[in-house]
Amino acid sequence: MTQRVMQPGFLLMAMALCGRSLTIAGLVGSWGMPNVPVYAQADAPALPAVEALDPEVLDLEVPTEAIDPANAIENVAPLAPATRTRPGRRPEHVPAIPPLPPSQRLRVLPSVNPDSTAEEATGLGDPAEQIAPAVIELSPTGRPPSPVVFLAMQQELRNLIGRFESALIMAHSLNASTVLTLPGGQPVLSAANQAKLASQGTFLHPALEDAQQLLNEWDGLLAAGKHGEVRDRWLAARTALWDNFATDRPVDQGEIRAVWLDRGTIVQARSPEGLSAIFDKLAAAGINTVFFETVNAGYTIYPSQVAPEQNPLTSGWDPLAAAVELAHQRGMTLHAWVWVFAASNQRHNRLLNQPANYPGPIISRHPTWAGSDNSGSLIPRGQDKPFLDPANPEVRSYLTRLMTEIVTNYEVDGLHLDYIRYPFQDPGANRTYGYGDVARWRFQSTSGVDPLTLNPRASSLDRNQQIQQQVLWQRWTEFRTQQVTSFVETISSTLRRQRPGLVMSAAVFANPEHDRLQRIQQDWGTWARANYLDWIVLMSYAGDTSRFERIVSPWLVNESFGSTLVIPGIRLLNLSNAATLDQMQASRDLPTPGYALFATADLNAELNAVLAQTQGARQPGPTTPYAMAFSRYEALQREWSWLLTQDRLWMERGTLEPWVEAVNELGNEFETLAQEPSRRHLANVKVGLANVQESLNQGVLIDTANSRYRLRSWQHRLAAIEQLLSYGERTQQP
Repeated sequence: MTQRVMQPGFLLMAMALCGRSLTIAGLVGSWGMPNVPVYAQADAPALPAVEALDPEVLDLEVPTEAIDPANAIENVAPLAPATRTRPGRRPEHVPAIPPLPPSQRLRVLPSVNPDSTAEEATGLGDPAEQIAPAVIELSPTGRPPSPVVFLAMQQELRNLIGRFESALIMAHSLNASTVLTLPGGQPVLSAANQAKLASQGTFLHPALEDAQQLLNEWDGLLAAGKHGEVRDRWLAARTALWDNFATDRPVDQGEIRAVWLDRGTIVQARSPEGLSAIFDKLAAAGINTVFFETVNAGYTIYPSQVAPEQNPLTSGWDPLAAAVELAHQRGMTLHAWVWVFAASNQRHNRLLNQPANYPGPIISRHPTWAGSDNSGSLIPRGQDKPFLDPANPEVRSYLTRLMTEIVTNYEVDGLHLDYIRYPFQDPGANRTYGYGDVARWRFQSTSGVDPLTLNPRASSLDRNQQIQQQVLWQRWTEFRTQQVTSFVETISSTLRRQRPGLVMSAAVFANPEHDRLQRIQQDWGTWARANYLDWIVLMSYAGDTSRFERIVSPWLVNESFGSTLVIPGIRLLNLSNAATLDQMQASRDLPTPGYALFATADLNAELNAVLAQTQGARQPGPTTPYAMAFSRYEALQREWSWLLTQDRLWMERGTLEPWVEAVNELGNEFETLAQEPSRRHLANVKVGLANVQESLNQGVLIDTANSRYRLRSWQHRLAAIEQLLSYGERTQQP
């Protein structure tokens, strides 16, 4: 996005005009500045995302005020001494250790009307069920937007033009040569060449002319007070661009095209034959990766020797066995999608004719495995799922045995972790979670303090006591975070030993790291950088493309996670087909190897038909890292080749000739690497890729309406190729 500087006077004026509708973070974020949480409203979530669940159950994080005890360590009062014990042994003489309850005592969930929602029952809304609001939401009454919203609209139109052109150029270059040739004339930068740019690149499609004309007149129209005209023309331009997206030709590049296949859809299939029709639909849409919901709310979708119960709605057949066979027959990979620490779902209880307070098949048999909030409830207020205690060795053993059963008994290609976290909390409001019996005992055995006595907002204490509480609270947060992280590390190493080549992934929240650690103790950045996982799938579910880009860009553009691939997720429910395609194109223009759609239940017939035209016209593309990188590079070669033949791409002669030679030579190196993986061939590709990138950044002009976006998208796509090479170096044996 174009960086712009707002003058302080205008900033204050905009704030005054907007009232509470937008905060300073929202103003700054309108220009796409990296790593800045953006608020659509004063009390709305920052960079929220949604966890992959059933179609009617969506998870999203809401920011909270968090404790930061930085620079306070020296003022902490000494801790009560903890008795040293042998590892794994319970200490005998630690003061005030919370006792374990009788092994068979069952903590009963609060009574809830099964016909009411969790919000109705408690008066609170579950932050995990919200989704990131659209950045631009115009009043249905036609009331003019605020000045800040006008700025966001202007930037969004520029970016939409860039995405629209990306799709068109890829479509036009579909049959272009992958070998670049110099134009017959003199392709040098000159006054004549510069004059060609006056066309603003609208040669690609007539819809670009109206959009570009609006941008040219934007400031003058606003200065003249023609706010309604700007609003109406903006809506018309967006609609025209969306309606004319290139959907008649295939997207010809290797990419991960994933979808979550939810429990509800599996249940409705009823049989292998019904499931076959679903896989036919996904294959027709060009999907090559399926996250198949295998463990949900404590039930397995298959007959298990480890789990207490198979989902009663799938009894009599084995959906997982059928899914593996159906996916492989169609050239697709299948990843078993498992709920990790979430052990039940009150909404599912209604489907299974269970009481509303039924804690699920696992906790009902093992009540001491459960976690609880600081009021003693299994389920936090406003939410509807009890969680297992990640600090409990018996819980970890059970989950390890269950996942081992899946990957050893079924030829799944990957394991996809969901609910790999604690439930949402609000420490600032003293609503916290994680007080399982074992967790409390383990923390107290090392700190001498029962975590249930800690309060990060203990305002009645004196200054030193407050600081001590804050530091101890941070230790308690770190303890819980480590329980989740250590389980990810353990399960990853265990399953990879069982099944070398197994792809380990997780569905995670895309919120800022500090907020995640305080609210759900999910430190996925550490998991990625330590290579505990192969893929990080962001639950970046947003109401519009502007919000989607703001959610994912900090992680895709501004951060590096080594050889772990980061893949954005797109939520289909309540998103128009045009907006869905727009977010998919945004993903293709960012440094990521693909996308994931949530969920199959919301993949309507119209969208499926469009995807069949753009993605399903050819056989599933390459899925091995080096072959996928080669395919993506060939797509870039075709675009550059087509633009050169159309006389729409210029460099200085002394730069263009060696660049064309380097591009062609790198194509040969990529082909060799894809066919014969080796360290030497990989090294040659890396050197060639660096040469192509360096020249591309030096004095290139592109005759498109948004040439800056075009160049940035190419840089992002080359970065995605680099990521695939790093991933292949770690996972693909030469």
